[in-house]
Amino acid sequence: MSLGLSPLALADNKLCPIMIEDETDEEEVVEFEGKKVLFCCGTCVKLWNQSPKYYIKVMGELLPQFKGMEKELGLDEIKVLPQKFCPVYPDRIVTPESPSVDVQGEKVYLFSKAAVRRWSRKPEDSLKKALAAGLLPQIEGNAKVAGKTNEVSK
Repeated sequence: MSLGLSPLALADNKLCPIMIEDETDEEEVVEFEGKKVLFCCGTCVKLWNQSPKYYIKVMGELLPQFKGMEKELGLDEIKVLPQKFCPVYPDRIVTPESPSVDVQGEKVYLFSKAAVRRWSRKPEDSLKKALAAGLLPQIEGNAKVAGKTNEVSK
C-alpha cells in the first residue's frame, strides 16, 4: 500500500546541493546510502554520482538527511579543496574533478567547460571579479568573505 508520498516528501533537501540557489525537482532524485537526495537537473545528478561524499562533506548544511552519518560515510577521509565555488557561476560547487585552468601557478576550478570558455575570454577581468568576491582562496589577494571557501586542515 502506497502512502502517496512523492520523493520530495522523503528527502530533506529543498535546494540543490550543487547549484545551491536552485530549488529541487522531484523527478531529479538519487538514493545514496539509503537516503534520497533531490537535485535541480540531470547535470547535477551526473555530477553527484561522480563525487557524492565530497558534496556531502562540503554542502552538509543543505543535506540534513546525512547529519550524524559523517563517520559512517568516512567523510573525515575526504580531502576538500580550499576553493568551494566556481568563479564564473558563483552559486555552483566545484570538486577536484571539475575542469580547471592555471592561474599564477595555482589551479582554479570551474563548474563546466562552458565556464572555462567564459573565464578564458577575459581572464584578467574574471580573476579580478573572483578575487573581490572571495572565491579563490588559493590565489594571493583573495578577499575574505564568510562562507565562500572551504575550511581545509593543513
